[in-house]
Amino acid sequence: MKHTLPLLAALLLAPLAALAAEASATYRKHIKATSRTILSISILLQVPFAVPAVAGESLPPLKDGRVPATFEELWGNYDPRKEPLETELLKEWEEDGAVLRVVRLRIGVFKGQKAMLAGVYGFPKGAKKLPGLLQIHGGGQYADYKAPLTNAKRGYATISIAWAGRISAPGYSVNPDVVALFWAGKTDDPKYRVTTDWGALDAYHAPCRNPKNQFASVAPEKWTLDAVESPRNNPWFLCTLAARRALTFLEQQPEVDPERLGVYGHSMGGKLTVMTAGSDARIKAAAPSCGGISNRPTDNALYAATLADGVYLSRIVCPIVFLCPANDFHGQINDLERSLGEIQSAAWRVTCAAHHNHQDTEPFQVAGPLWFDQHLKGTFNWPKTPEATLTLKTANGVPSFSVKPDLSKKPLSVDIFYTQQGKSDGEKDSMSNTIARFWHHASAKRNGDAWTAELPVLDTERPLWAYANVPYPLETPVTAAGYYYGTFTTATFNISSVMRIASPAQLKANGVKSTEKTSLLIESFAGGWQKEWFTYDLTGRWPRRTHKLYDAKWKASTGAKLALDVRCERPNKLVVGLDDAAAEVELNGGKEWQSVVLAPGDFKNAEGKTLTDWTGVRELRLYDCETLVARKGGKQDKHQRIGAPWQGAAPEFRNLRWMQGGSR
Repeated sequence: MKHTLPLLAALLLAPLAALAAEASATYRKHIKATSRTILSISILLQVPFAVPAVAGESLPPLKDGRVPATFEELWGNYDPRKEPLETELLKEWEEDGAVLRVVRLRIGVFKGQKAMLAGVYGFPKGAKKLPGLLQIHGGGQYADYKAPLTNAKRGYATISIAWAGRISAPGYSVNPDVVALFWAGKTDDPKYRVTTDWGALDAYHAPCRNPKNQFASVAPEKWTLDAVESPRNNPWFLCTLAARRALTFLEQQPEVDPERLGVYGHSMGGKLTVMTAGSDARIKAAAPSCGGISNRPTDNALYAATLADGVYLSRIVCPIVFLCPANDFHGQINDLERSLGEIQSAAWRVTCAAHHNHQDTEPFQVAGPLWFDQHLKGTFNWPKTPEATLTLKTANGVPSFSVKPDLSKKPLSVDIFYTQQGKSDGEKDSMSNTIARFWHHASAKRNGDAWTAELPVLDTERPLWAYANVPYPLETPVTAAGYYYGTFTTATFNISSVMRIASPAQLKANGVKSTEKTSLLIESFAGGWQKEWFTYDLTGRWPRRTHKLYDAKWKASTGAKLALDVRCERPNKLVVGLDDAAAEVELNGGKEWQSVVLAPGDFKNAEGKTLTDWTGVRELRLYDCETLVARKGGKQDKHQRIGAPWQGAAPEFRNLRWMQGGSR
């Protein structure tokens, strides 16, 4: 009942807002006002103005200097419906049966100044009672029109919010340079576009408006809300508050059913998805990707109690699917099982692509759209999570992994992956290790309703991590926008088991033996070899990459050379890449196999520097052409293009191996 009056007031004001918008559209060519109306005629004209101090702060001042120290104190009295939205229409157009709008809405008033949130809103023209989606971009991303456009074609209304100020829409592009114009007050520049305005505060990112990035801090600065350490100083809090205001915008749109709202986002947007779903009961389904499970700092008790992922996961009651690539640096798979134990919702699924880091292929990206189809539209039915059992005590000392998938739909395969490159609990992991972990593919055999595989280990001094992927066919292909807004169509989708972890102590206590052996043969290219290689391109092109060289099983000895055999029908150039370096090989073409032998000195980076040995190599690539990039200070400094577009049929490979001395 506490939201009834504000909502009623908003509904009563909606017709007035519509009239104001119509009047603005009629007269905006003639009016040169600098004052704001409900729909901000001045914004529609892009007339610069100074934002005056506004009475009525959105957040109360600290009482006796005491800051919110718990989730309840931070959010308990906040009502995202209380304030007027003061929606501004910046651009409107129609495309492929969808109505699309660049809009701004009021986040709130902080330190006497309004904060305004820009975004792209879209819906299928003429539709009513639609489920509504809130899409939250990642750190370097934009609010992009392709998200609401593709969702509109699937029967959703969507707002993609520009919490960092960047917008991508036809005729309305706001890149970092344009955002910088706004920060500098150069609103008379012809490139200027109205965008998100955090007012007296700063919740921008990549870059921030102010010199310091506050996302990991609760410390006070001149642009923060509180003058002491406070969670209200942190941009995670501010962006979540903005997301909740965007939900208010969604539920007030005449074409939206306010009882069917969902949220999804990638990377930093994944964390914000978890924070929004954990703090706003209006969310009925959530789909975070690559974020929302691993931000768990312990060095600041105030941050940990109010902003860390676990605080919000423990309050999630809506259905949620986690899109979690197995090598992702931002949402790490070893945190996933703990996260599943924290949420209150019994309706959850996970999908984890082996080898991938911070991006995915279509069968995994489609999990979000399908999740919303089930829980907001009722047009899809997910299979149950595969049951997974890791057995350590076996007759031969080799661990086994058993998977029982949901057979109500016919699975295309059951793929078991395992690694010994994860860290034990309490051990610090590095990003380079996380993104380069090699996942062995174990061939599973079916016995009744279970698939089982042995997991031979190289030693018992490192933990064992294992999980399964079960791909299923779709009755009808699904088209959607991916993590980075590229449009894709897929005829399959993947559901993963929970990952099982065994510590070195558990391996030893259960009599596990070290039965795996080191090998000079890295890849035979026979059978299902591609399960241990990966690509983000599913258009059918042949280039692949792998982390095999990072695994101790294939560690190179001193003086070794890298060799493989290649056959292709026409002369071409083959690029063999190792991390940021590569070697370019001339291929003769024809029916005969050509042996390629490479020493460390054959591999050069973008600056022309060669490798001295194989130490630390993580990723190997077989490509036709690629661009090598040198980075300095986190920025791309030099580029070098090597190779050439492939001619003729795809090449054949065999016997990727280490050669020791003169041996082959």
